[in-house]
Amino acid sequence: MLSMSAVTAIDGIYVGHGIGSDGIAAINICIPLLMVFTGIGLMVGAGASVVASIQLSRGKQKAARINVTQALLFVTLIGTAAWILMLVYPSTTARLLGASPSLTPLVREYMIWFLPSLLFQMWCSVCLFIIRLDGAPKLAMMCNVISALITVVLGWLFIFPLQMGLTGAALAATIGLLIGGIVGLIYLFGFAEKLRPYRVKWSLKSFRLSIRNLGYQCRIGSSALLTEATMAMLMFVGNQVFTQYLGDNGVGAFGIACYYMPFVFMVGNAIAQSAQPIISYNFGLGYQERVTATERIALLTSVVCGLLVTALFVFFPHILVGLFIKPDNPAAQLAIDGFPYFSAAFVFFIINLAVIGYYQSLERVKPATILALLRGFIFLIPSFILLPKAIGTHGIWLALCLSELLTTVTILVMYVLKRQQARKHIPIQNAKPANK
Repeated sequence: MLSMSAVTAIDGIYVGHGIGSDGIAAINICIPLLMVFTGIGLMVGAGASVVASIQLSRGKQKAARINVTQALLFVTLIGTAAWILMLVYPSTTARLLGASPSLTPLVREYMIWFLPSLLFQMWCSVCLFIIRLDGAPKLAMMCNVISALITVVLGWLFIFPLQMGLTGAALAATIGLLIGGIVGLIYLFGFAEKLRPYRVKWSLKSFRLSIRNLGYQCRIGSSALLTEATMAMLMFVGNQVFTQYLGDNGVGAFGIACYYMPFVFMVGNAIAQSAQPIISYNFGLGYQERVTATERIALLTSVVCGLLVTALFVFFPHILVGLFIKPDNPAAQLAIDGFPYFSAAFVFFIINLAVIGYYQSLERVKPATILALLRGFIFLIPSFILLPKAIGTHGIWLALCLSELLTTVTILVMYVLKRQQARKHIPIQNAKPANK
């Protein structure tokens, strides 16, 4: 997961130095598309993995394989249809995404070669869940690492020596994701031990069952889609508030922070996804002590990783900002000043992702969805609006921290209430009569 986050940051550095600010703007306009389709892939992949984990634990290997097949077919159909539709109407798509008339040609140039990557990204998202569940987590990691390395190398080659501009940047990302997706599919179709895709039956009954299964998978994984939506909402609302209080330089400073946010998100996402097959499998077997032990490890890992990332932002903000723009730039000064406040959210951010993943793993859709909505919309938007009014411009950087902190407090309250409810249901044993 970290390797894919590194690609996002390195790609921004390449484009900033090789193409310019207009190139970064054009790519940022297309980024919401990638977020949405990544969210769909994570939603389907997480749902299919949870269902397949529980079915495997109960000895239902065929049912698990069928769910995996349905997930792969679903994302392929969605990705292909969207690719064709947007390719036919690229200018309309660019305008819907918010491109100005001057940026529309650049967005079109990037989008034409970038659109196929949406399908390949969804393949990667689903395959990584299933490959880990099949017992090959190292291969799942290598799919991401190989894809990231190819994207980085080709991005440098296409943008600098070959001078291909935005076309080169898009091609690099698309080729990298294509190879990662193909590696995952080759493993599933040719080498998977338990979850090799199952031959599809083309009948009305099979179609109805597929729709039912996919609906259930999407319900379980819906919080993963909402998590991606949180990132999109953070960028959208943050841009508006930074513009209002700090102008264009503020947006530039926030933009640098947004290039680093995928690192934080992927740390939390990696912890949640790694724990998921272990939790789901043992939950299916009824081994509650193993479920609890795994989640305890996940939470401890979340705290440690959150503290490490926070330390980087607190002690080395000038280095992190200097990778993108010169330190004497006004936007750089705002970012250097704001990064320590912004990083106060990271421990809570990663913990919340781990807890949401835990509820997904237990098929507890309602609490996972509620927590995703709280941190992504209900707490985040008011935090951005009210906190700057209360404490000034530093409140903008602290808005994410307040939102994530309130979500963590909500999790603690839910835990305490559950413990109290459990105690009420413990039967009270009658005292034995005294011996005469």
